[in-house]
Amino acid sequence: MNERIEMLSIEDSRKAAEQAGVPVRLADLSVFRTLLHRPAIAKAIADLLFANFSSELDGRLRELVIMRLGWATGSVYEWTQHWPIAQEQFGCSPEDLLAVRDWRSGGHFGAVERAVLEATDETIETGSLSEPTFRACAEQLGSAEACLDLVSAIGTWRLISQVLKSLSVPLEDGVAAWPPDGVAPPGADSLPS
Repeated sequence: MNERIEMLSIEDSRKAAEQAGVPVRLADLSVFRTLLHRPAIAKAIADLLFANFSSELDGRLRELVIMRLGWATGSVYEWTQHWPIAQEQFGCSPEDLLAVRDWRSGGHFGAVERAVLEATDETIETGSLSEPTFRACAEQLGSAEACLDLVSAIGTWRLISQVLKSLSVPLEDGVAAWPPDGVAPPGADSLPS
């Protein structure tokens, strides 16, 4: 699948990032090479992403949410980007990440992981959290701030998934889709989208 908006060259993307106040380390990523056509949007999204990394929600739980969103929405870019991030920076095991594909089966996850994954799926399916799901998350996460951060993380990476898929943002050159095994979710494009 070809990108719908031609990405900026890396040089132009870096210049646009610097002018917009977007961390230049993001400028080489395909998503920001696309978003930086509209620097204010790229800046807002970068700020939102970084705000979610400074939160009360445990980083490992946030990565499980992101990976579940990538899988459930068929966002190869989201899944592929966060496969190494989740492991190297936030302590997720490959088994954790593979388990989000079908998290309801088997007993891989405990109560807190199951609560946040249920919240993720429910938000994808209905657009919000039911009272029982919210109560389960509140009980497991233990603070209003962590619950707010969970809802924010789900919303943020749902937005990112939608942007990636709607604009057909390609993977970076040389990056293999759907690590570790190339298996895509049912109905997802097997090509970068």
